[in-house]
Amino acid sequence: MTLADLDDKQKAIIKEMGDLGDLKRRLMELGVLCGEPVQLVRRSPFGDPLEIKVADTYLAIRKEDAEKIEVEPISQWRRRNRRRGA
Repeated sequence: MTLADLDDKQKAIIKEMGDLGDLKRRLMELGVLCGEPVQLVRRSPFGDPLEIKVADTYLAIRKEDAEKIEVEPISQWRRRNRRRGA
């Protein structure tokens, strides 16, 4: 699942960042890192760009770039980690 696949207000854990070119380093400087929680706040009226929240930072990101960021919804992540701990 990618960041672009999330529903508005849905939270997820960043799993992998694909080929984003120079944008990848800039996003990492802003806290968009593997293992960090991210929330899709909302989409613009035409679906592009997307507003995301990482920690206390709000960012706008193009849908094309959001499609290159793999995430796991928090609900699935919690279930998977609960099974490991049991």
